[in-house]
Amino acid sequence: MSHILIVEDDPNMITILKDNLEGEGFTVESCRDGLEGFNKISENNYDLVLLDVMLPHMTGFDICKSLRKSGNEIPIILTTAKGEEIDRVLGLELGADDYMTKPFSIRELIARVKAVSRRRGSHTIVKEMNKEIKLGKVTVNFATYNAFDANGSVPMSHKEFEILRLLYEKKNFTVSRDEILRIIWGFDESPTTRTIDNFIVKLRQKIEENPNRPKNILTVHGIGYKIIG
Repeated sequence: MSHILIVEDDPNMITILKDNLEGEGFTVESCRDGLEGFNKISENNYDLVLLDVMLPHMTGFDICKSLRKSGNEIPIILTTAKGEEIDRVLGLELGADDYMTKPFSIRELIARVKAVSRRRGSHTIVKEMNKEIKLGKVTVNFATYNAFDANGSVPMSHKEFEILRLLYEKKNFTVSRDEILRIIWGFDESPTTRTIDNFIVKLRQKIEENPNRPKNILTVHGIGYKIIG
């Protein structure tokens, strides 16, 4: 689950946010100083930041601006008592992914946290697809449909690449056999779910160090498969 940093100078607000986010399964850290928050973000690999605007030593706007200028694309949701349109626009123009004005609904905040996490996760996957990706003992490039290991090129059929790509696009989530059939084969062909199992066996033989004890392509019994990344 995502690791979230709360940068907020109100200790009561921190407690409320932390309790509710942890109740949803998030791992949460917090700090009450803008400069400390900026340093934490720069030095750690958080999945999302809940960033107050009015902070000691460094404002949320300044933090957001500095992070984006340095190329740090960590998802940011600004939270502030300021409600003027110009502040919301400024926050978004500085690179924030979303903006919430206090007082806000905790339920809505959690929904926005999940939505921003999904959007950024999808964006990251798309960028990864244009690079070489290490899966087990094989390196795969989905843009060129090439695969190789320590011994050289690893032959894969078009369907094998497509199944592997689909699983990677949804890595850490289970993809059902029916979904694989629908997306890869469509409705014009009629293979069985057993066909999927046979393709997975072939992929594991090429990717896994030990195909009988897979660590990359896992079976979710009764449902389908998922790639762990």
